[in-house]
Amino acid sequence: MTSSDIYDWLRTAPRGGRHILFRAPFGAVETPLSPAFRFTLRSMQKLAITWLGHSTFLVRTPGGKRILFDPWLTGNPACPDTLKKPPRVDLILASHGHFDHVEDLVVCARESGATVVAIFELCDWLGRKGIQNVAPMNKGGSLDIAGLRITITDARHSSGYFEDGRMIYMGEPAGFVVRLEDARTIYYSGDTCLFGDMRLIGEMYKPEIAFLPIGDRFTMDPVAAARACEFLGVRQVVPMHWGTFPLLTGTPSDLRSLVAPQGVDVLELKPGETAE
Repeated sequence: MTSSDIYDWLRTAPRGGRHILFRAPFGAVETPLSPAFRFTLRSMQKLAITWLGHSTFLVRTPGGKRILFDPWLTGNPACPDTLKKPPRVDLILASHGHFDHVEDLVVCARESGATVVAIFELCDWLGRKGIQNVAPMNKGGSLDIAGLRITITDARHSSGYFEDGRMIYMGEPAGFVVRLEDARTIYYSGDTCLFGDMRLIGEMYKPEIAFLPIGDRFTMDPVAAARACEFLGVRQVVPMHWGTFPLLTGTPSDLRSLVAPQGVDVLELKPGETAE
């Protein structure tokens, strides 16, 4: 068995539906694979992405780990009522401290017992809330946890949480590169504008899928997100931070018209929907 055989086995349905697309994860098409790695790949599940509205996602990795990104459930008008309870997860990744990304972080961390991976100051805030299972990091750092490799990247935004009548500094905003059990990577940008070092993220980590905000006003718009896809070299983009409020005017259809010439697929989900 070679890497091309594995690609044929891993790939999902053709473009046009709500499916996750992955290209062959190995450099040489005929790279021989060890028996142990062949067995590991065969035992893996498909990557699954569930959108809970806004920028909150539940991702099931090929190895079966459940990752919750930026938990905002109870007050999230886009989140279906049936999904507003804290889910069972193995890891929680929090990109920054704005309410629409961490409003339910404490309760989700407490009820699941999952490790929270976030920037140092945000983890300190969690500790003062009684959440001890945290993995503080900073930009450029990587962490091996739960069979995954998490790297924190830059993001261009702000990060503060209004509490007890004052704004609390929650550290700098960040993005995440997650290397999955099958050696492929996904990139969750968090809230950000377009920035040139996305080219470096693409060169260094070669993400297959990017989760990018497109709503405009507070983040990138579809035009900037399309350029981000070019910088990152991704094959598929999952739009987020759109449609929740009238101020967020960017749409997946706008993004699709811009990235289609690049051969990039737009994975447009409805809140509560899962793609595999």
